[in-house]
Amino acid sequence: MPIDQFLAELDRSVHDALVVLGDAAAAGEPGPDIGIPELLATALKKELEASEEAALWMTREHDVDVKLALARQCGDEAKHYRLIEVRLRELGVDLTAIHPLEGGPSPMFRFLAELGTTVERVAAGQFTREALAQVHNRVFIDYCEAHGDHTTANLYRDVIQPDEAHHHDTGRRLLARLAVTEEARDLARKASARTLAIASEIQEMVRLKKGIARAPGC
Repeated sequence: MPIDQFLAELDRSVHDALVVLGDAAAAGEPGPDIGIPELLATALKKELEASEEAALWMTREHDVDVKLALARQCGDEAKHYRLIEVRLRELGVDLTAIHPLEGGPSPMFRFLAELGTTVERVAAGQFTREALAQVHNRVFIDYCEAHGDHTTANLYRDVIQPDEAHHHDTGRRLLARLAVTEEARDLARKASARTLAIASEIQEMVRLKKGIARAPGC
């Protein structure tokens, strides 16, 4: 199978899953005690974990191109964390009351941290999770706009979303070079599918247990 055909196949499988996840994310409303500040606060843990994952993977990589891509991603996710903190302060949130490390690593972090090959990490992290982040962010942007918070919407639309798009596009470019054998492609498919499955499980869990819906990604 030519690499373009493989990437088109992976694009379709991710797109189809993201349509379902995006529709589910947009269908519900947050609980009565949850608004934009509370939804923003949930993004801090995601951004911190995304930055840490990139840093962790970078130490394990021998591919310079991948190392540098991860370095940029690590910095971008840390930048997002700080920008969200700034916006939370503007909204009057006491940041000392937020503990993003509380509860330990998320199921997504635990899965991604244990991936053992470069092609799996790129397929799961940059290619799939960053595409997922864009879907969740679009839902959150619409929610912010509907509630008159154009400043938060613009932060995500103008700053965070372009970074996530860059990460995803970088993942696609790297996969074109890395997924050249059937074994590598099978690893990429499985890592991508598992990432989406975990995302679906987490999304439903937080909706049912915490009333969180329309939350941003990372």
